Amino acid sequence: MTIKDWFNKRKELQIAHRELEEAQIDDSIGKLWIKCYNCNAQLLKKDVEDNLDVCPQCNYHFRINSEKRIQQLFDEGSFKEMFTDVLPTDPLNFEDTETYKNRLKSAKEKTNLNEAVKCGEAKIDGERVSAAVMDFEYMGGSMGSVVGEKITRAMEYALQEKIPMIAVTASGGARMQESALSLMQMAKTSCAVARLNEAGLLYITVLTEPTFGGVTASFATLGDIIIAEQGARIGFAGRRVIEQTIKQSLPSDFQTAEYLMKYGQIDILSTRKDLKATISNLLKLHKPYVVKEETVKKVKEVSEKKTTTAKKKTVSKKKKVKVEA
Repeated sequence: MTIKDWFNKRKELQIAHRELEEAQIDDSIGKLWIKCYNCNAQLLKKDVEDNLDVCPQCNYHFRINSEKRIQQLFDEGSFKEMFTDVLPTDPLNFEDTETYKNRLKSAKEKTNLNEAVKCGEAKIDGERVSAAVMDFEYMGGSMGSVVGEKITRAMEYALQEKIPMIAVTASGGARMQESALSLMQMAKTSCAVARLNEAGLLYITVLTEPTFGGVTASFATLGDIIIAEQGARIGFAGRRVIEQTIKQSLPSDFQTAEYLMKYGQIDILSTRKDLKATISNLLKLHKPYVVKEETVKKVKEVSEKKTTTAKKKTVSKKKKVKVEA
């Protein structure tokens, strides 16, 4: 055996040994770690999940789906989903690189959702609310006919029950596969918001990463109180499109929640851990004050006593005036 043959044989043994080691490694180990997109830190997935999917080192807020959002925002077991019978169809028989029907099927298999929004009744620290929570994992949270219909129905339910409405947004905008039908949802949801305003019901919107397009241009920015989650990107057109149009470079923090707060486009900038408490305080602050019957009776009694006393004083004054005369 020559030296060259010996080296080749050694190399073959090393490769075979490496392949054997890789085969014995559990693939699930890689799933235990997650990389922060902001600070590039390698983090234990459990640590991130325990911290409400927020990076413990730089406070970067990871995107979360509707299920996690519901768990974090509402009282445990209080969310009761509604309008599950409203399902998407393909009215235009749309097809690009793939048929719209296949895209809907793939999205459902990936997320186990029927659409990009979950609507229902829930409680926040015991306060009843009607809620709509969007999910970016389902076709980018795009708003089609069903999304617009479900959100509108949630607002109508708030009107019926006379309870506050909360909308949590995460969307790339209107769904192009439904063309003008998706754009019509902007007007529909905006009209539903107008009815909430006329009825004097509180409407809170929570803008999360990312909120863009027709969703931003309709119900997302029509809230009585607009809350944005820290670090969320919010806008209408994308940054690159704007730069190409105006032929200027934009600030690094452009279209972030912090940027919008600086220029008065949102009312509250909140971290994820403070979000539930913030909404809870707002609900309590705007809750209609209900006066108990006992309190009403006491107020009436006090009022009657004051009236009687005032009359007696008036009579005694008149008597004194007569005596002096």
